[in-house]
Order: sequence, then C-alpha cells, then structure tokens
Amino acid sequence: MAAVNYSRAEFVRSAAAPAQFIRSSVPGIVFAGKSNVGKSSVINRLLNRKNFARVGNTPGKTIHINYFLIDGKLYFIDLPGYGFAQVSAAEKQRWSTLMEAFFAENGLFTFGVLIVDARHAPTKDDVRMAQWFLSSGCPFLVLANKLDKLKKSEIERNLACIRKELSLPEGTGLIPFSAQTGQGRDDLLSALSGI
Repeated sequence: MAAVNYSRAEFVRSAAAPAQFIRSSVPGIVFAGKSNVGKSSVINRLLNRKNFARVGNTPGKTIHINYFLIDGKLYFIDLPGYGFAQVSAAEKQRWSTLMEAFFAENGLFTFGVLIVDARHAPTKDDVRMAQWFLSSGCPFLVLANKLDKLKKSEIERNLACIRKELSLPEGTGLIPFSAQTGQGRDDLLSALSGI
C-alpha cells in the first residue's frame, strides 16, 4: 500500500446492525479489545490525535462498530469493547450478536488488531476474540497495551503468557505497546504498512 498519512482521518459511520456495515474494496483494519483496555487511546495514538476516537471514563462507550477513513486509503474499524462495561445483559447480547454477524461475513476487513492488557493474562473474552480472528482467515496481530505500567523484568514473562493463553500460531505478531508513551507505535505502523 502507498504511504498513508495517519493524521488525515475522518469519522464515517457507526453501524448498529449488519445492514450498516461498510462493504468496500478499501482495506479495513479492525480493532478489538475489552472495554477498559485503552482501545480508543491506541487509535488516538496511531493517528497522533488527542480525542479523535472517544475515550470514556466509563468502560463500554463504544456501543456500535465505528468506521474511520484514514487518508482516503483504508478504514479503521473500531469494534465495541467487551467484558467489563456496566451495561444490561440485553445490551451485551446485542453487542455479541453484532460481533458474530461481523465475523461471519467474509470481506468486511483485511487485517485485525487484538488489544490486550500487558499486565494480565488474557480473559476468556480475549481468547474468544483471538479465535474469531483465527477463524476469519485474515491476518491479525496482538497489541499488549499498558506496557508503561509494567516493570522491565515483567515484560518477557507477560508476553509469553499472552502468546500461550491466546494459542497464537507461529508468526502471529505480538507487539508490546503503550498508548501513553507511544512505545510500539512504529512497530504497529510498520506491520500495517504491509497490508
């Protein structure tokens, strides 16, 4: 893909139902993660923007699938967070149904970024999301966010735990990342440039 200017980003659409999914030949990079993992902060760091993707004090602010067009060349697709959000069972079910429909349809995205918390072992929901990515047949990588909150001595052990718990196949990228400091941003941009 030609060089992308990541600071040229525009919000396009929120999809609350499969009929609203964007079906396009433009490559799509999908971001998934539990609701307090800092997904919006990761997207903002990538775009070098403060509050482009909304950062909520309360987990669970992203309740639709949000599409952002980057430099007219690719979509960032922000999936609803899963896990800790303080929402009703009916709302969680709605999210789950939306996500299943998204992953069941071929061609909706080109590449996946699964964001996990570098400090903790992956949750059951993280494992399920990794399985969805694997079954989609599209390449994906794992971003271990909140690296700035780890001691140096903990990093290798935690990354090994994440790789094992998610059953990542050989060759699946695992990037240590900090939305706070920007560590790992260049590695992620480099991975995305190969799409």
